[in-house]
Amino acid sequence: MSSTPTETPADLDAMMVADYRVAAEADAARWRYGFLVVLAGLVVILIGFAVAVISTGDAGMLFAGLSGVVGTIIGAYFGVQAGQSGKDKAEAELRRANDRATRMAAYVGPQNIDHVMGVGRHVGWPTRPS
Repeated sequence: MSSTPTETPADLDAMMVADYRVAAEADAARWRYGFLVVLAGLVVILIGFAVAVISTGDAGMLFAGLSGVVGTIIGAYFGVQAGQSGKDKAEAELRRANDRATRMAAYVGPQNIDHVMGVGRHVGWPTRPS
């Protein structure tokens, strides 16, 4: 059974699904472990805050520092996660586009390459030697 340019061969579909599944699992693990690391950091900061308040009794000034640190950590966590997620999606799209271009080139074949690439049709483009 031959495939047309609009169809994706079954074995290629299977390979691409595996890539998407692995990428999704890696993304989920990154979110999960990143959250645990941020949560552990916040617990340590809160323990330090509690010890400082108990020893000094000045909660107002210490709370200002605490809110700045906590806000920075949480903002950095979500910023890094969102940026990495966008990068992963862009790379997945690039891989998919490259896969499609490779399949299209294989379908077109070398006998039609001049016609597809437009070699010799435009001024300044090289012509193939006969």
